[in-house]
Amino acid sequence: MYDQIKDIVASKFQIDPAEITPDRSLTDLELDSLDVVELSLVIESELGARVTDVELAEAARIDQIARLVESRSARV
Repeated sequence: MYDQIKDIVASKFQIDPAEITPDRSLTDLELDSLDVVELSLVIESELGARVTDVELAEAARIDQIARLVESRSARV
């Protein structure tokens, strides 16, 4: 799941994949609140996991987001 989240963030927000590591936060990657909303919508459409922008902001780090999305995917 981490690789899928990394790919989405890299392609959707034009971020060098080398900059996206498990311990980086969305703020570290310079994503603002509107970007986080967009990310939640992309995760739902591409991965089928419903995760709100608030949950993404609270999870913050890429590895935490991957675990959250994975747990939501398991329930679907």
